[in-house]
Amino acid sequence: MANKIDISSNFDGGNIKVINSSSFDNIELEINKDHQSDFFQWFYFRVTSQKDISHKLKILNAGSSAYVPGWENYRAVCSYDRENWFRTDTSFNGNELEIKINPTENSFYIAYFTPYSHERHLDLLAKSQKSQLCSMKSLGKTFDGKDIDLLTIKDSEKKLNVWMTSRQHPGETMAEWFVQGFLESLLDEGDSLSQKILSLANFYVIPNMNPDGSFRGHLRTNAKGINLNREWENPSLETGPEVFYTREEMDKTGVDLFLDIHGDENLPYNFVAGSEGNPSYNEKIRNLETIFKKEFISSTSEFQTEFGYPLDKPGEANMTVATNAIAHRFDCLAYTLEMPFKDNKNIPSKQFGWSAERSEQLGRDIRRPILSVLEALS
Repeated sequence: MANKIDISSNFDGGNIKVINSSSFDNIELEINKDHQSDFFQWFYFRVTSQKDISHKLKILNAGSSAYVPGWENYRAVCSYDRENWFRTDTSFNGNELEIKINPTENSFYIAYFTPYSHERHLDLLAKSQKSQLCSMKSLGKTFDGKDIDLLTIKDSEKKLNVWMTSRQHPGETMAEWFVQGFLESLLDEGDSLSQKILSLANFYVIPNMNPDGSFRGHLRTNAKGINLNREWENPSLETGPEVFYTREEMDKTGVDLFLDIHGDENLPYNFVAGSEGNPSYNEKIRNLETIFKKEFISSTSEFQTEFGYPLDKPGEANMTVATNAIAHRFDCLAYTLEMPFKDNKNIPSKQFGWSAERSEQLGRDIRRPILSVLEALS
């Protein structure tokens, strides 16, 4: 009994399959695929074992995961209390991901990135609606019966309308950490920057577009195995009610600026992807993009424009993607913002890598580029 190793993922966001746990130095695991999908990369599990003994855990199917280059220079996150997360030694040999830890407690957690639980999501909603300007409603239900929660921050109809969505891909938990930092700063009544922003615009924020996938421990899809960020051109209740109800609400409010928050498995940078490939792309949008990026760079050293996705050629955008679809539908500035699972290579942190805390801070820092765009539109 002294050497028993127990591994569990039977909790909110958990994902792992135990192949062999008979030895501290050769624990063999596999990541489960998203339901009705071939996507997999997200893992989150608890190990109950023996402290002060070196553990070596191998994820045997990492070499066939959704984004294999994402394992290069990647380090898993660990925690004893699920509040404080740190990076641990991790290596990839092309087939297996090996995670090493010498735990100081008998029980510890390992995850792909710092998790953001459904309970924390509910706490964020409750805290946000304490503001007199903020109200919360459910746009509809998911396949698993969860609410598609929308926070509305407004005091007038006669303003610009900003939409922010997060976690279309549920395993990209840094996105909701980002939204938490953004909301806490935007709703700070003593913050003059936020007060100036709110004098110009109403905000519509969906902190978690994919609560089913998040709870199930998916990387990229909803309960039916659908990638929501390929549903926006013709959303359907049969495949993606999350997108259907969201776009329906957007049509009621209008959209002047849209930000879709994500995480990227491969690239170790913070960057944005725009709608330059849209058939409707124009000089107005180009100028707003320039204003946004210039102000973001001056607001934080965490953001850069040198590295990112290849630009779409004119007229060759994928119109099923949220950023392109909404930019085209509303003739507005729309950006996908990507954060790394690994670290920000320009400002590395050996102990924490890119983290929940840095994601929150980036959410606060995006207020200045938002303000600059709003002022230009006003």
